[in-house]
Amino acid sequence: MSKRVKKKQTRTFNKRNAAQKRLLILTLGASLLAQPLTIAVPAAVSAESDVQSSAAAQSVQQQLVAVYEEMITAGAKRVDYQWKNKIGEGAQLSNVHVIEVDLTNPNVKLDVMNGKTGAITGYGSTGSMVKNSGAVAGVNADYFNTAGKGVPMGAEVQGGTLVASPSLLKGMYAFAVTKDRKPLIDLFSFNGTITAADGATFPLAGINKAAYMTEPDNGYSHANAMYIYTSAWTAPRPDAKDSSTTPTEVLVQNGIVMQIADNSMIPGTPPADGYILRTHGKAADFVRAHLQVGQQISSSYALVSQTTGQTFQQDQLQMLVGGHTILVDQGKAAAFSRDVSGISPSGDRARTAVGYNQDGTKVMIVTVEDSDNSKGVNLAELQQLLVQLGVWRAVNLDGGGSTTMVTRPLGEFDAELTAPTEYGTVQRLVPSGLGVYTTAPQGELKGIKASGSGALFIGQQAAYEMKAYDTYYNPVDPGSLTPTWKIADALGTISGNTFTAAKAGTTTLTVKSGSVSDELPIEVIGGAQIAQMTIEADSPVLEQGKTLSVPVSVVLEDGRKMTIPASSLKWEMHGFTGTMQGDSLTIGSVTPGAAAGYLIARYDGFSTVAVLATGTDKKFENFDKVTYPITFSGTNGVSGTVGLVSGLSDDAASNALQLSYDFTGGSGTKAAYAALDGSGRNVEGSPSAITMDVLGDNSLNWLRAEFIDKAGKSHLVTLADQIDWTGWKQLKVNLPSDKMTYPLKLKRIYVASIADGQDERAISGSVAFDNISFQYPAAVAEPARTAIQLKIGSKWAKVGGQATKMDVAPLLLGGTTYLPLRFVTEAMGAEVDWEQTAKRVTVLRGSKLLEMWLGRQEFIVNGIRMKSEIAPITRGGRTLVPIRLVSEQLGLTVNWDGKLGTISVE
Repeated sequence: MSKRVKKKQTRTFNKRNAAQKRLLILTLGASLLAQPLTIAVPAAVSAESDVQSSAAAQSVQQQLVAVYEEMITAGAKRVDYQWKNKIGEGAQLSNVHVIEVDLTNPNVKLDVMNGKTGAITGYGSTGSMVKNSGAVAGVNADYFNTAGKGVPMGAEVQGGTLVASPSLLKGMYAFAVTKDRKPLIDLFSFNGTITAADGATFPLAGINKAAYMTEPDNGYSHANAMYIYTSAWTAPRPDAKDSSTTPTEVLVQNGIVMQIADNSMIPGTPPADGYILRTHGKAADFVRAHLQVGQQISSSYALVSQTTGQTFQQDQLQMLVGGHTILVDQGKAAAFSRDVSGISPSGDRARTAVGYNQDGTKVMIVTVEDSDNSKGVNLAELQQLLVQLGVWRAVNLDGGGSTTMVTRPLGEFDAELTAPTEYGTVQRLVPSGLGVYTTAPQGELKGIKASGSGALFIGQQAAYEMKAYDTYYNPVDPGSLTPTWKIADALGTISGNTFTAAKAGTTTLTVKSGSVSDELPIEVIGGAQIAQMTIEADSPVLEQGKTLSVPVSVVLEDGRKMTIPASSLKWEMHGFTGTMQGDSLTIGSVTPGAAAGYLIARYDGFSTVAVLATGTDKKFENFDKVTYPITFSGTNGVSGTVGLVSGLSDDAASNALQLSYDFTGGSGTKAAYAALDGSGRNVEGSPSAITMDVLGDNSLNWLRAEFIDKAGKSHLVTLADQIDWTGWKQLKVNLPSDKMTYPLKLKRIYVASIADGQDERAISGSVAFDNISFQYPAAVAEPARTAIQLKIGSKWAKVGGQATKMDVAPLLLGGTTYLPLRFVTEAMGAEVDWEQTAKRVTVLRGSKLLEMWLGRQEFIVNGIRMKSEIAPITRGGRTLVPIRLVSEQLGLTVNWDGKLGTISVE
């Protein structure tokens, strides 16, 4: 669960509006601000602090704010919160998502989900587990060994059947619900016995367990031990290599010994009408002494609470799922029950936990999001926010890249991802989950719901749907219901179920059918809300006929990151002609003599620019004719190979560089290197980016390149923060050119796995590289500068030594010197434009787009909103700007002689 440096991507999730309490439509890419819920917060928030002053308690209350609530089904609802990591300035926000389950409601239940339906062995995404098991919501659950057989580390009771026993590991708590619907969080051990026909008995060590090292003795789990494997175990059973033990196995069907394999394994998987005993050492001796083919045999086993000694037979538990350390006990942060160094205790990560309230009537399933719009939390923060949620007792479940919550929106038939995972929309494959199920019958129609986007841009169209739900909050087919749609304010037009936004602001969309109705808050984002706008051109090269991808993203003043749809943008082109098709620009003709082309995107008074100029793309290596050595090396006991391999791509004759690695050995951060030409291969010129094709292995390991610059300094460049794909994929990464001294050498390409969170990544794999090339910056020439001399109050100036008359003189007003903008900037090679309606002046010079408005202190430079102490003014129909604005934003050198009242611009 290591904190990785992630390539941030703007992702927008469409959050559904609540039918019961419409507080806030909170999207991961867009949210509508509304009044928060008032929540009760217990006085104690940590193990170290039992008593707080009322002022401190009030401060704590402000850290966790409920922002959204929606029913999932009768007895279960989703509540979203925002968590502040501290009170006051500089606080960072995390999104917290909670499924509240009311155990007093007979129409809802909890149970374990498995990655492979009907089996304890196998992986699946949380979403697939929810779908395949018929759940209405779910989260990932138990920890697991990523190098294992897809088996949870803890115990599991599913549907009242003990499927797996707990491991002999210190402090691994589990969450359970008893048959009488009481929640439990406890430490459990396994107690079981095999009884032979002659009455001899032998203790069972467990049921359906992969081989592992026990704690605290660091022993082999299957040594001198007897385990039962049932039909739920579909993977190969632990062999001598897995467990350092040679097994003797016994096949049992219908209580009769059918086969004994001495010092060997029985082929196949355990039968549905029996099980396989896997024995070793003393347990194998028991088999030889007391078991015979054809004789009867019986087994019995149960779970035992390590804290109370109570025995739990299978029929006493509805469900149980394993976890990790205890987090909260008696409403306070608890001391960790086991070492947490391997689960990023101090890192801001995604987290999953489950707990219940003091009277045991409500279970709270909690995830914390780690994404573009949420920082994640450390373990101490997780404890605090659980306490503030009113949790009495809680256990930590698998987090980091595993954290996933899936919920069914009200009125919908299918569940969907509630929040982004650490991999965005990709759900990590895990062996188990905790599911929420409805047992309610079909009810009568209760209400309808408007479903669709809660945030739009001006000019954007969005279609909305009407959903319906019954008295148990389960979806029903709207059938003959005929919806009518209405928009509250004149921010756009509604035609049928399609809304077209025309003006910024907030409004309400209402859907009505007969006597039932619903309202959906709508926010239309305006230019005044934008702090920064960027054209993310994939290759800003000015070349006739070239097609570029030019999506436009924005960061709003409140920190939200969104993408503006193409239909909401207006485009201007300077220095070239072109056509826009969605987010794609195709360059037509290039203006003769143009030093650069300017692609300007405008949205509701805000603007940004992409400067296009002549650039180059140079091939570096395709590995078809390599004449230099490429060698493998590894750190901390890492082994592997590197070599040229053909047949990995569609071109069977083409070579690629394949790097295979095995991180099994050693400890700490591990890396496998493919070193080029010893100390590195020379890179021509001063590139700004590198592109290569990479054959991924979905290992989630880092992919990096190491460069050595002219000064001998090493620069580590992340090519992919996680290898989360299979097949070929082209990567393009910008180089830290501002920190490099050219020329460069590409020394090596490597796969790495840092110590923190290694359990989340594959320990072995193979990747390949091909078609490495470097991109060189599109050069935008600095416009020629001409020396200008001006004098306060005089319309005469000297430009390059030549006397020139201006329309308006420089002005000293209120201690601020104003210069005539058009005269000065055009003399310096800039292009100036005036927009009369908006009172906006636009200046294009070099790589800068500067836009200002008369009377406004705010201005925009290359898509970034900034503020000046003094606003531009007009005199004689000409725009005058403060001298500092010219010098700082256009890169001009301006000197002021106060005694003579003269100004020089260079």
